[in-house]
Amino acid sequence: MDTPRVGIPEHLAGRMNMAEQHEYLRNKFTRRGMLRAGAAGAGLVAGTGLLGPGAASAYAKPLSPTLLTSPATTRVDGSLVAPFGRHLAFGADPKTQMRISWQVPFAVKRPFVRVGLKPWDLSQRIPAEVRTLHTPALSKKLPAVDQVYLHAALDNLRPGQTYYYGVGHDGWDPADTQHFGTIGTFRTAPARAGKFTFTAFGDQGVSYHALGNDQLILGQNPAFHLHAGDICYADNSGAGKPDDVYDARAWDQFLAQTETVAKSVPWMVTTGNHDMEAWYSPNGYGGQSARWTLPGNGFDPKHSPGVYSFVYGNVGVVALDANDVSYEITANTGYSGGKQTAWLDRRLRELRGRQDVDFIVVFFHHCAFSTTNSHASDGGVRDTWLPLFEKHGVDLVINGHNHVYERTDAIKGQRVSRKVPIGGTVDSSRDGIVYVTAGAAGKSLYDFPVPDSYEGHVKDLDSVPTFHWVKGGGKHKEEVEWSRVRYTDYSFLAVESEPGRHPRLRVSALAETGARIDHFEVTRG
Repeated sequence: MDTPRVGIPEHLAGRMNMAEQHEYLRNKFTRRGMLRAGAAGAGLVAGTGLLGPGAASAYAKPLSPTLLTSPATTRVDGSLVAPFGRHLAFGADPKTQMRISWQVPFAVKRPFVRVGLKPWDLSQRIPAEVRTLHTPALSKKLPAVDQVYLHAALDNLRPGQTYYYGVGHDGWDPADTQHFGTIGTFRTAPARAGKFTFTAFGDQGVSYHALGNDQLILGQNPAFHLHAGDICYADNSGAGKPDDVYDARAWDQFLAQTETVAKSVPWMVTTGNHDMEAWYSPNGYGGQSARWTLPGNGFDPKHSPGVYSFVYGNVGVVALDANDVSYEITANTGYSGGKQTAWLDRRLRELRGRQDVDFIVVFFHHCAFSTTNSHASDGGVRDTWLPLFEKHGVDLVINGHNHVYERTDAIKGQRVSRKVPIGGTVDSSRDGIVYVTAGAAGKSLYDFPVPDSYEGHVKDLDSVPTFHWVKGGGKHKEEVEWSRVRYTDYSFLAVESEPGRHPRLRVSALAETGARIDHFEVTRG
């Protein structure tokens, strides 16, 4: 492998955290990057229309030396530049807010979104915000890459309404007959809680299996999808170190692959270890901030875009960044100085106090409980967040990181409080929390130290030998009783929420073939 041209001496690299790596890289590359960005036409654009007041001020300073909010200027004929990679995300209020994001291969003039209640009447035109991202040639084999991402914030929408939209720019209008086939749809959350389904997985990447899972997800007709980190694997090393291999072009492939679902299903992502990209400030998350517009109501949306929450129907959803608390992969461990955990405590208290919220679902990357031979469990997650989950009555926790499906019994105090067999029911307010690892979305699979056990192939065991990561990066061996379901093939999670006098979450795990491999119910007494 060629030595990356990052220019960080080996004796320094091993002692540098993510922020220090970025500072070193910035000092090395800033002048070259800024000259390139300036040649492309750097500057700031004011938010207008549904972007709302103050939209421009959020990007008054670039998130990295070359991540700029700039006017769209180009000499390329706009009629020859086709938008791609559309992906939706909720704002903080899914009833009234939707964010539309997409990509273009070249800079374009005056990008916009058309929105309407009928596909033939896209009468409202909203200007888009431009975020350009420059990645220098960080290794001898990888070229410098410039990417252009566009974003429109739609506010004041009607609850429970289906909208039609199209993205365009000068020379490419989705309302024109020749582009009519590019029109997409989305639906806002209903004003009153009703039955709905959401899906979830982590560790997707770009592959045949990733595409196959996407198509099965679309068949579930989900209201939204949760992606528990390690989104596309542009950084295939995942250690958050300056010698990680990073290819920004993988994002182009990923967004094109995911568009078939994400253009109509809000794709709510959080941050995994492979999503720490050292070149981009701050904390290696500047690339994520360029490509996604997420709710932005976490403890620090500029520095931690993958931390946020929203309420859909009777379910409160909380996204966390486990890189902050991980004992295993420490490039960003402790970067928030405890602020994320303090925010989590406040947010869970608020959600549990709401009369319209029956269930709280938390998702993040590193596993609290898993028995694979690879990453297993992260003691940092256990030590820092499990007490808060139990304190505020979290009902379901979804993780990725381990490329398998695994599901625990109900757990309290890191011990089994109630066995939950396949098809079983757990009262989370009394019995404890079920933790699900759904990390088999598309990347190469891991394995377990014991045989699989899943629906139609049950092999219950009294205990499983495994380990968890401890502070300082070591492994502590343990024998655990909580590993109830294990499956080593591609899969995803589908969760149906049913409100009412006796609300319930019906949780199913589906294999890439469409076969069900696990199911259980969560109720709340």
